[in-house]
Amino acid sequence: MNLRRMMFLGCCCLPFAGVAQTQHGAEQPAVAIEDNSFFVEEAFNQEERVVQHIFNVLYYRRPLETTVATFTQEWPLIGVDHQVSYTLAYAHLSAPVVGGMGDLSLNYRYQLSAESSWAAVAPRLSIILPTGNAEEGLGMGVVGFQVNCPVSRRLSDRFITHWNAGMTVFPGVRGIDASGGTMRRTLPWYNCAASIIWLAAPTWNLMLEATMNSTADLDDNGGVVRSTELIVSPGFRYAINLEGLQIVPGVALPVSFVDGEGRVGALLYLSFEHPY
Repeated sequence: MNLRRMMFLGCCCLPFAGVAQTQHGAEQPAVAIEDNSFFVEEAFNQEERVVQHIFNVLYYRRPLETTVATFTQEWPLIGVDHQVSYTLAYAHLSAPVVGGMGDLSLNYRYQLSAESSWAAVAPRLSIILPTGNAEEGLGMGVVGFQVNCPVSRRLSDRFITHWNAGMTVFPGVRGIDASGGTMRRTLPWYNCAASIIWLAAPTWNLMLEATMNSTADLDDNGGVVRSTELIVSPGFRYAINLEGLQIVPGVALPVSFVDGEGRVGALLYLSFEHPY
């Protein structure tokens, strides 16, 4: 099994592939930061003629020292019901040291229902292009497909919750069996997530997110090996509102459990949102 690839994709592909949603379109009971969660996808599409640029840096020291940086840019498409975005990823992995670009995600989301309904729902479809070096553990080496369904509901004047369920499929991933022969397998991944956000003030939020990712890779015998990661992440975000520009920095301390082994990481977040 390519442990470096599992570490990189576990940090990058699932938490950030759906990235970056903005809370617009419905009247809010109280003023709230119009921004994104860090690990859980929110079900609010981008406002018309407003673009958002999102930077994330996620760091874990062990079992392999892993740093993953992502950049996402979101655009509304034909009104607020349709949204397109892309996500670029860069990783630096240890043992041995490897650094480079990861796979590229192209994302489309449809606003199925708005927050004025019982809940906001915005299913997403992503195509994952094999731009990363699979031999070095920076990608899967094949075109992948991901679906995710985020649901968001305002519970009260001060609390909002988000829920996700999704699946990623990598068809025909190449591997080498024990005899040295080449074989290919289709690898399904699964994810679910939930969060609760306290709207403590108009310009700052406290966040608690949890996500579970079930990933798969090939072992040296050509078999499929599954791994499960649970991330529980307390976090904080703060909005700086300037004329025509909103800047939102954020920090989180994700605690990850991979097959029973725990580790504590650090996440830095920065968003710029402005009209065009």
